[in-house]
Amino acid sequence: MLTRSSVRWLRTCDPAGNFPGMTLVDRATTRFAEFVGADPVGVWSAPGRVTIIGDHTDYNAGLSLTIATSLGVVVAVGFRDDGRVRVVSPLGDTTTVELTRCVPGSVSGWAAVPLGVLWALGGARAGAQGLDIVIDSEIPDELDFGAPSAIACAVAVALNDLWEIDLGRMDLVHACQRAEHDMLGKPTTIVDSATAMFGEADAAVLVDCQLSEASAIPFSILDAGLVLMVIVSDGHRSSGGVANHDRRDSCHRAAGSLGVDTLRELAVDDLPRVRETQDEETYRRVRHVVTENARVSAVCELLWSYGPRAIGDFLVASYLSMRDDFDVRNANSARAIQSAQRAGALGGRMTGGGLGEVAIALVPSELRSFVERKIRQAFTDEHVGEPEIFVVSPSRGAHRVY
Repeated sequence: MLTRSSVRWLRTCDPAGNFPGMTLVDRATTRFAEFVGADPVGVWSAPGRVTIIGDHTDYNAGLSLTIATSLGVVVAVGFRDDGRVRVVSPLGDTTTVELTRCVPGSVSGWAAVPLGVLWALGGARAGAQGLDIVIDSEIPDELDFGAPSAIACAVAVALNDLWEIDLGRMDLVHACQRAEHDMLGKPTTIVDSATAMFGEADAAVLVDCQLSEASAIPFSILDAGLVLMVIVSDGHRSSGGVANHDRRDSCHRAAGSLGVDTLRELAVDDLPRVRETQDEETYRRVRHVVTENARVSAVCELLWSYGPRAIGDFLVASYLSMRDDFDVRNANSARAIQSAQRAGALGGRMTGGGLGEVAIALVPSELRSFVERKIRQAFTDEHVGEPEIFVVSPSRGAHRVY
């Protein structure tokens, strides 16, 4: 839906290329009026996601520690009287369907997620009123920042209000998961939706995929004198000869051969048995998942006891495990992480469930400009494309703006 270049454009312009400085809410409201010819009945927002620690654990029923970011999506919604639903994308693409025909297999592409939420919440079965939904976003869709889940969550909280369904937050999370899984065909977990639903300012979100629970963990980086820097680069991928879905399949096969339902059931003490019974590659896959779950738990304890300045070494350990055990390698992300650490970052790692295009670094606020300059210089010295660098902060989860 959105590319990095389109996101940079959207941050400064409205869809017509005018009115620089408009907020995302203002832009969505203006676009709604342009498409519909009336004001929306309400506007809702939901944030994107950045993983602090705990990647490739989610599809193993594991733990993930994330933040709801300051980059988000906004949906402006109004009623229609013809039983139809019209959805407008951030770039102006429009899909219109009969609400009663909004079922899996009826819609493909970008519109499947918002329309899937209508289906998952029972609108088609209940004969709910038609809707106009205009979406605007500042989350890069091509990268693993949880853009589809943010859209789903924004639509879900809107429908929960407008249809007076009165569902709890975790019920909405599962509805969003069904929308992505059944309508879009994406084998997603609850992590992105739970982050978007349960995010809080100055807090991280601990998502337990086995128990379907989400809880707030203190992560007041501003008070700690820190910033969370995000570095995006293409880089040269070296994925160890296997694609991402092969890693997932490998983990599931390992669990079956070890006699457990998921790798979440294994502890660090079980790794010697894993090594004796599995081939070397499978053993490393399992070791990453098991030790990553342990690192997530350790980081949560440190955040409660000592704050975010205490977690840098665990970020680095997670990065090394992703690189060496899970074969997630990216030359540019490695360059960014190493440069950031040499310049004074407390720690850094590749982040997200992809193959390493995005890295994070936890940086003392007073060193932000220096660290960014050193990262850019490292890319210049190697004659590779300049990275995109920005800062995110923990933000509020999905909510009604007005």
